[in-house]
Amino acid sequence: MQPGEKLSMMDKIIRELEDIINSQTSVLKKLSQLEAENINLGDKFLEKKLPDIHEHIDTSLTETTSLLDEYKDVHAKFIKDNKLDEPLPEA
Repeated sequence: MQPGEKLSMMDKIIRELEDIINSQTSVLKKLSQLEAENINLGDKFLEKKLPDIHEHIDTSLTETTSLLDEYKDVHAKFIKDNKLDEPLPEA
């Protein structure tokens, strides 16, 4: 795979990781809404289960965010190592 092709794939992975983070954030907001609504409802089943799900999603969000941050460093190093940040020579 040529460096330019590899960079395009790396860019796509970064966009997809950002999309995952946005989705996980949305799920956390919805879970928080359910937990808040359940305060009035007082359903013991939901009271027991929702915090566990919230914790799992929050952990996943933290790990995905960390992965994205680390991968951005890999991406930047790849650009530098392959001199992809330099202007193309004029023809």
